Amino acid sequence: MSRLQPRYFSSSVPRAHELLNLFHEHLGSGTLMPELAHQLFDEMLCQPVQLSDRALNGLFAALARAPPSTACPDGPGLAIALFSCMAHAHRRQVTIPTIHTYSILIDCCCRARRPDLGPAFFGHLLKRCITVDIITFTNLFKCLCDMKQTEEALDVLLHRMPGDLPNAVSYAVVLKSFCDSGESQRALDVLRMIVKKGANHSPNVVSYNTVIDGFCKEGEVSKAWDLFHEMVQQGVAPDVLTYSSIIDALCKAKAMDKAEVILRQMVDDGVRPNRVTYNSLIHGYSISGQSKEVVRWLKEMTSQGVIPNVVTCNSLMTYLCKHGRVKEAAEIFHSMGQKHNVFSYSIMLHGYAKEGSFNDMIDLCELMVQEGIVPDLHVYHKLIGAFAKCGRVDVAMLFFEDMLKHGVNPNGVIYLTLIAAFCRMGRMDDAMDKFNEMIHMGVPRDATVYRCMIQGYFKHGDSVKAKELIAEMNKNIPHGLQGGN
Repeated sequence: MSRLQPRYFSSSVPRAHELLNLFHEHLGSGTLMPELAHQLFDEMLCQPVQLSDRALNGLFAALARAPPSTACPDGPGLAIALFSCMAHAHRRQVTIPTIHTYSILIDCCCRARRPDLGPAFFGHLLKRCITVDIITFTNLFKCLCDMKQTEEALDVLLHRMPGDLPNAVSYAVVLKSFCDSGESQRALDVLRMIVKKGANHSPNVVSYNTVIDGFCKEGEVSKAWDLFHEMVQQGVAPDVLTYSSIIDALCKAKAMDKAEVILRQMVDDGVRPNRVTYNSLIHGYSISGQSKEVVRWLKEMTSQGVIPNVVTCNSLMTYLCKHGRVKEAAEIFHSMGQKHNVFSYSIMLHGYAKEGSFNDMIDLCELMVQEGIVPDLHVYHKLIGAFAKCGRVDVAMLFFEDMLKHGVNPNGVIYLTLIAAFCRMGRMDDAMDKFNEMIHMGVPRDATVYRCMIQGYFKHGDSVKAKELIAEMNKNIPHGLQGGN
């Protein structure tokens, strides 16, 4: 692309600011391609009147927050690339980066999924003897945690940053990283360490919620409940997220009586249940098969002015389909308007498949297309499985081809489903095509698929091919993993 010509700009406004405005205009309209961004930025660097550090930081911050577009799919990554150009410009007039510049760039490293670059930027600002603030430290912790170096982040937090800097947000980043890695007990140890540091470092409700939720997701509800009481003793008031995490864990464990006890305490403490709370209760009673309680809590939810959402409806449809009440589930589905998600479709397809309503499955697929919802692996599995098992394998293959067209990679279960269908019908050449295709797609062939092919060849009179596959299976799969007889 040719360089921008001077005639495009007014002489009454510094060229650098004209270029900056043009940069922001293209970014805002979604037309800022990386090539154009580099050209505009390079022109800015060449101007005798440089941008202020505030203007430069605004440019990088805008790129950091820019949603992906066709022209610019990675704004944060582009910000990093432009800064690199500036750093290597070797011009005296280049704007000197500030602590805010580095903080934005380290945040960009996380957003661009290049957390490994964050510590490098942090090192650069230390070499420049720039005083580091809490925002920059917190962004560094995010990078380290994304790199699975949570212990390193904790070490910096506790021992290598000024004692008056750590705040609830910086602690929460580290606590969440431990919990996300299934180390909620380690997070609890850190939380208690923070409590001992005194009032200036006291964890807030977000910190406690993070660890409580971590324990709940690990199935350690008793530890979550103990921490709940500990938090109250520390003078931190539980909020709706605190209660909802514990209620959700109890509901998933089908401990509905305990969940209702917590709910009553929640209400007594003046905390109002929200949609998440009610959805957990409805889901819990649904998987427990208690239809009257499902209806009771749905009525309670609406009476409190809490409007059911797609999660609520999906829970109800799952319950109804599981108990053969597909028609009622369909009524809920169609009453949702266009608020379905791919899971809503998956639930209904499963219900229709169980009762053999194949025309309804086809109609549902057409509705999916109209609503612009792309099927996922689970949806294709239900479609292919339903039609293959009822002998309509050619229809199943149409869905298989559609699956590949949408970039959804088939797994071993889907291949086995098709191979088994072809074997039942005696279409062994088609079965072998799918058997070989698994290799090309990188899907492992296990003993189950080998046995399916072997039985198919024996059943349809080709014992020679069957014995060849037995030899191949014995060669490729250890005997202990073959299973069966």
